[in-house]
Amino acid sequence: MTKEQLNEFRELLEKQMQELLNGAEKTVTEMSTQKNVFADPTDRAEMESNRNFELRIRERERKLIMKIKEALKRIDDGEFGICESCGEEIGLERLRARPVTTLCIDCKTEEEQQEKRNA
Repeated sequence: MTKEQLNEFRELLEKQMQELLNGAEKTVTEMSTQKNVFADPTDRAEMESNRNFELRIRERERKLIMKIKEALKRIDDGEFGICESCGEEIGLERLRARPVTTLCIDCKTEEEQQEKRNA
């Protein structure tokens, strides 16, 4: 992979991580400043349901942030774009679609087929 391509992916990953961190900060700020008191239990339940949904989304985003950090480390270590399973290069199209991926399309397909067989 060329230096320009690696820089492209670094910028993409850093931008994505910053967007996720901004969203998390916004959620924390909103949740800490909300002091809603509801007389109606239904309104309270809806607010709690929405809050739980938001927290589940943020948990998934937290996991994605960890994957982004790992991908940035792979760029630094010169291992970005190399399949962890077979050692072949991961296609640029796949990396552009999912830059945090660690498996080429063939190995990922095989992994998913294994999971189906074991389920």
